[in-house]
Amino acid sequence: MTSGDPARHTVAIRARIDVAYDGTDFTGWARQPGLRTVQGVLEESLSKVLREPIQLTVAGRTDAGVHAEGQVAHFDTTAEIDAPKLIHRLARFLPKDVRVKEIRLAPPEFDARFSAIRRHYVYRLTTAPYGADPLSARSVVPCREVDLEAMRAASRELLGLHDFAAFCRRREGATTIRELQRFDWERQGVLLTAHVSADAFCWSMVRSLVGAVLAVGEGRRTPEWVAGLLSERERSSSVTVAPAHGLSLVAVDYPADADLAARNAQTRETRTVPGEAGCCGG
Repeated sequence: MTSGDPARHTVAIRARIDVAYDGTDFTGWARQPGLRTVQGVLEESLSKVLREPIQLTVAGRTDAGVHAEGQVAHFDTTAEIDAPKLIHRLARFLPKDVRVKEIRLAPPEFDARFSAIRRHYVYRLTTAPYGADPLSARSVVPCREVDLEAMRAASRELLGLHDFAAFCRRREGATTIRELQRFDWERQGVLLTAHVSADAFCWSMVRSLVGAVLAVGEGRRTPEWVAGLLSERERSSSVTVAPAHGLSLVAVDYPADADLAARNAQTRETRTVPGEAGCCGG
């Protein structure tokens, strides 16, 4: 079942949806009583259209104000689904700041969260003296002129498998060990874009990474200071968290269908940095 290949089902199926949203007016992804959230809005609309309760599992729970261009979620349903018609109907039901871009049939082993191999984020800044352009002000953060080469050097210090406790807000029972696979910067005129990819991220990690490296670019810290943060085992009060609205989840990678079950099991394993004792699970 893809947007170009209609199919109908009367038995329980698993569906994957690809979602984009402007996070400005949402209190994050996760459903919260009495608050406007992306999950809440999507589940309400899907439940109305499919005429049965729908619960979503998501690749990454974004914080309040954070955007997505390539978020992925899945749900199970016994309703009949015609993907192109469902996308069209959701476009009428959903508010303008969230869109379902694609719907496709997924195998039972597919799990939007646990099957993911890596997640890709971008963080956008501008060094323009007048600040962000009005048409991009909800997704671009103004900053001072920076030393881009120093920022690139600091970012390289963080690549690899590490305990990123200094960059993460604590969640009970959640590990802070992650493999940072990409962290680099590009400049196009006054626009600076950070590209950040990892197998997974802990709470506030990307914004903390950006905030720490920005301190280097502004001359307030050194790349060595950033590298030294990896030896800390609690969140560092010296790291400034960058504003939420500059961050966007742009893509999530998954393995081939035949490898989904193995990936799910691997993701659920407790992870450790080589040579160190294990952290919490999750």
